[in-house]
Amino acid sequence: MENNEKHFGLRVDARILAKFRYVCGYHGRSANSQLIQLMVQFIAEYEHEHGKIADEDLGKKYDAAKLAQ
Repeated sequence: MENNEKHFGLRVDARILAKFRYVCGYHGRSANSQLIQLMVQFIAEYEHEHGKIADEDLGKKYDAAKLAQ
């Protein structure tokens, strides 16, 4: 079975991270699982407004400048 998980490094102010972990704990989640939930929600909102992101577009960078032309 293929492991599809990727490591994602994040630079964040120590105080913000400490508060984030505190609130995550209050909700019974790890910081990692909360970030995943926030990402899933963010993607769902985007796809609701703009349509599904095609698999062939994954890995490409979104170029907002092209759309402004």
